[in-house]
Amino acid sequence: MISESLKYQRKELELKSLLEITQAINENKTAEVLLHIFKFTCLVHLNIRSLVLYGKEAASFTKLISHGLSGTVPSRLAEKQISHDREQGQLNIEVGEEQSFEELELFVPVYHKQELLAILLLKRKDANAPIDLDFTKALTNILVVALENKRFAKRQLEQERLRKEVEIASSVQRMLFPEVLPYTETLRAMVTYYPHSTVGGDYYDLIWPEPQTVYFCVADVSGKGMPAALLMSNFQAALRTLLRSFTDMRQIVEQLNATAYDSTKGERFITFFLGRFSFSDRELTFVNAGHNPPLLSIPSTGSCEELSAGTTILGAFESLPFLEIGTRRVPESFHLHLYTDGLTEVLNPAEEEFGEERFHAFVREMCRLEPKDFHTRFLEVLNAFSAGTPRRDDLTLLSVELPA
Repeated sequence: MISESLKYQRKELELKSLLEITQAINENKTAEVLLHIFKFTCLVHLNIRSLVLYGKEAASFTKLISHGLSGTVPSRLAEKQISHDREQGQLNIEVGEEQSFEELELFVPVYHKQELLAILLLKRKDANAPIDLDFTKALTNILVVALENKRFAKRQLEQERLRKEVEIASSVQRMLFPEVLPYTETLRAMVTYYPHSTVGGDYYDLIWPEPQTVYFCVADVSGKGMPAALLMSNFQAALRTLLRSFTDMRQIVEQLNATAYDSTKGERFITFFLGRFSFSDRELTFVNAGHNPPLLSIPSTGSCEELSAGTTILGAFESLPFLEIGTRRVPESFHLHLYTDGLTEVLNPAEEEFGEERFHAFVREMCRLEPKDFHTRFLEVLNAFSAGTPRRDDLTLLSVELPA
């Protein structure tokens, strides 16, 4: 009669324990609360004196609970330290000399299909008293599944948050680029822009602060993705503000460098080319800040010149070590081709880069084409070269024709 009464009491405690932990799960209690309930249940309602619970996280097992141990056990176990045989019910854990599981007499594995998700090691209060391992395993399984669901939900929320951030950044970035480039008798412009991901680190722009003056620029931030895109967005806003307030190229570039350095403390940098053309005297003024030199092409003579004068990359140094302002008087009609290194670094199936030499040769050969035709023909050549090889970086090509 006593034996039956004890069995009834034990079952009642087990049901109460299951109810308590499932209710906490349904109420979306934190992982810490769930672990506390599990630990309390094991130590108070079950015949358990000491225990340690490991749960799988990525490629290792992390200690989630530890109680009543006199010795030291690892806080984390690599998968290679654990060997187990589900059919034979065997478990072996390799640890250092100063660590041991010898005081724990039983283990309860938790599997999902053939994957080991958790390990509960325990020691009974009374070695002669029974312990319901099936119930203990079921309770552990409920806990582990709940914790795994919480981790999954957290990852889902994080991915959704990142997706929304990328969506917002992409939207903002699209707003920062010129909506339409001019294509008139005065100025013809065409751009080809392929971001490597949803948001890119390349930037191009045409800015008219006054009718007789146009600025054109191209830039590339080190790195990819969100950090590069956010830095470039800040850089673009700073540039447009400066062009509304100043005309001195030296002052503009030095201030842009200070803005970039303050934002990144030298951890990221920007390559940048800024050109200004005055229609009244047909003077071209420019600064190249460590960027791929744009090409100045004059169709009437067939000449092709790299525009290299300028300074080093922006944002790497608190102050620029040198700065040269380039100037050219160009009475003839001319073309400018501004690009980022994603163009010259396009690979073919043999992992050979397209390179500057091929691009320069193409510009010399096609120097009389208007920008739209130039881009159409160039993309045919570039795509034929790459033969479907995935691009590794953002790609930008901005072509500007300024007729005489």
